[in-house]
Amino acid sequence: MRHLNDKSKTDVELDDYQSAARPHDYVDDLTRIAPADAGKWLNTGVDIAEKDRAGTFIQKDCSVIHSQAKDQGVEVMGISAALKKHDWLKDYLWKHISPEKDKFTEAAHTRPHEGYFIRSLPGVKLAAPVQSCLYIAQEGLSQNVHNMVIAEENSEMHIITGCSTSPHLVKGLHVGVSEIFVKKGAVLHFTMIHDWGESINVRPRTAIHVEAGGVIVSNYICLRPVGSLQMAPVTYLDGVGAVGRFNSILVAADGSYLDVGATVHLNYPETRAEIISRAITVGGTIIARGEMMGKVAGCKGHLECKGLLLKDGVMHAIPELAGFVPGVEMSHEAAVGKIDQREIEYLMARGLDEEEAVSTIVRGFLSVDIEGLPPGLAKEIDKAVTETQKDMM
Repeated sequence: MRHLNDKSKTDVELDDYQSAARPHDYVDDLTRIAPADAGKWLNTGVDIAEKDRAGTFIQKDCSVIHSQAKDQGVEVMGISAALKKHDWLKDYLWKHISPEKDKFTEAAHTRPHEGYFIRSLPGVKLAAPVQSCLYIAQEGLSQNVHNMVIAEENSEMHIITGCSTSPHLVKGLHVGVSEIFVKKGAVLHFTMIHDWGESINVRPRTAIHVEAGGVIVSNYICLRPVGSLQMAPVTYLDGVGAVGRFNSILVAADGSYLDVGATVHLNYPETRAEIISRAITVGGTIIARGEMMGKVAGCKGHLECKGLLLKDGVMHAIPELAGFVPGVEMSHEAAVGKIDQREIEYLMARGLDEEEAVSTIVRGFLSVDIEGLPPGLAKEIDKAVTETQKDMM
């Protein structure tokens, strides 16, 4: 099948990239950031004005260039600073991801380049989101980060994390190991927006642990071209009533290769999980994966993957459900195809020309209502969707 076994897309050699980068100065005042960089960050939801933000973390190549908590209920800093401040943090590192998982996790373990530490304190309900940006500016760099997020008991937090590259960058690799802990009764919304370059390779490795009554809502958005992306966070719902919801919006331009999924282990009674994917290929390859494992009676899960092919490309949906005991309830729905001609004709009968009709359908298909987005970011994503569907047309 075209592209699915294309080693040029799936194999990335670490030796082809530099592991060292020149340091960048710390920036106290983000208004000093170059407009070109600020514009790229804004495309991923990161605002240098820090308006309506509880904190900000920005890493450029291997350097933390800005880190600040604006709300007393949250901690925001680089992972090395966090390890110096909290001796207990070492017990969380590599708890649910092995450094030996693959060559990328090994690189993040042996050649780490910082990463963020974000923690909401017990009982704190943050009114504004925390924003973070992981940015590559050096040509040919492998940026290896290790991120840690902890939502303490009964806290509520929204993190907007944007990843992007300098406009001039041609070659680069991002390796991101992220470990996320949602404690009892905590609610964490985690929105990741990628805006990489056309030849950038991206290898996130994420594990999420959710305790009783905790909720993780993970939103992933990738609308711009990328060389290759391979990510499949693994979530453990390890407490009665734990909930995991995963939403993704994907567009694969010609030459892009996206292998995106999620795996959820429902390990306790009354756990709930949902994986929703909307994907469009305009010449690229998308592999949309979803896997749920029901381990106890009374758990419920649902997978839904819908894909459109607007041009020749590959759309491969792989939903998997596994039940281990009687009493689990899991379902899946997958659909891959083209736009229904009847929908086009319906809109044309109401005054739209064919291009306008197709554009309207595409925009509606991508405009999935993502739970928990701040109004400002929701408008930015809506704008990006509009621009994307115009480009596709």
